[in-house]
Amino acid sequence: MEVEQFLSKEEEQNLIKAIREAENNTSGEIRVHLEKSLDQDAIKRAEEVFHQLEMDQTIYKNGVLFYVAVDDHKFAIIGDEGIDKVVPDDFWESIKNEVITEFVKNNHAKGLALGILHCGEKLKEFFPNDDKKGNELSDEISKRH
Repeated sequence: MEVEQFLSKEEEQNLIKAIREAENNTSGEIRVHLEKSLDQDAIKRAEEVFHQLEMDQTIYKNGVLFYVAVDDHKFAIIGDEGIDKVVPDDFWESIKNEVITEFVKNNHAKGLALGILHCGEKLKEFFPNDDKKGNELSDEISKRH
């Protein structure tokens, strides 16, 4: 499957809305990255993309990346050190399971949106919006073909 076929244009716009809604009450930053395939562990690749997208440059170190390798059916979610320090140990795994449950049903956009909104709730709890920094990262979905 091509990266462009993973989500329809409407689904992409709905995900961007979910990101904006999730970020509305928090200083946290959420991104989604799609790429065709990977030649390594999904977490390792997500970490590389996290740095390439400069998500490690946020003021409060509270960026979150939802990473999908479309052809390989691989998914990872990672957070920067600031959020990693405060969320429960099973937090990332619970969001990953929520997303994958929908992926298995071929509901890619729904799975990502649920995960994003769930993540936004937790970010709001630990990193309320302080209006000091504005939106540090693009809400657009990044892609690599």
